Amino acid sequence: MNNNSLLSVLDDVRSGKLSPSDAAARLRDLPYENLGHTRVDHHRSLRKGYPEVIYGEGKSPPQVLEIAQSLFKNGQMVMLTRASPEQAQTLLDEFPGAVHHHDARMVVIASSSPASPTQGIGCVAVISGGTSDQPIAEEAAVTAESMGSRVTRAYDVGVAGLHRLLAEMDSLREANVIVAVAGMEGALPSVVAGLVESPVIAVPTSIGYGANMGGLTTLFAMLASCADGISVVNIDNGFGAGFQAHLINRLASIK
Repeated sequence: MNNNSLLSVLDDVRSGKLSPSDAAARLRDLPYENLGHTRVDHHRSLRKGYPEVIYGEGKSPPQVLEIAQSLFKNGQMVMLTRASPEQAQTLLDEFPGAVHHHDARMVVIASSSPASPTQGIGCVAVISGGTSDQPIAEEAAVTAESMGSRVTRAYDVGVAGLHRLLAEMDSLREANVIVAVAGMEGALPSVVAGLVESPVIAVPTSIGYGANMGGLTTLFAMLASCADGISVVNIDNGFGAGFQAHLINRLASIK
């Protein structure tokens, strides 16, 4: 249930198209529906403007399917993150409109005909330090696109070859917000933030040799950055970065 669908129900009651008892039945599962294993938060769209997202790890394919069905029947977009191949196939079999983003490990089921990524609002730029960081970068990019942002990508532009990054500066300066994904020592967000006026969301990844400590070294380096305008999300949290980037981009796009 989102704001538009709630207003539609109320309008139908006022006009006599819908009886109060039928309206009550439609709103019965607001604010949540208890599936036994999960309490699906149908009220989140009204509070946040975007529905609950399914985190796939630790859930069985049948559980994921039940949650997705609950969201979809209430007219909400379904987004599954960290999807296993089995979870993804279960949703693809059930929903003809489901799209499996393999690199991002995500499945997205639009509540209506999805818009072209080039038709989104504003601009979110997603960049990665290396090719190995690309799955996390794609998680951020697909998240922002699914929420309605236009996204540009520039991958493998890390600090080991700054000329690769500098070649992308014109497009980066056009973005309302930049998501910089990097592992190893995590220097990419600091370099970018020193060259642009847009906010930079730093995403540390667990990619790196032993001293990287599973992403902790990268995380600490990004948190300790001396460049202005950087915020940092958790290790490998491409979804969180993409969500935050869309919110910033949406506000920046309001004229």
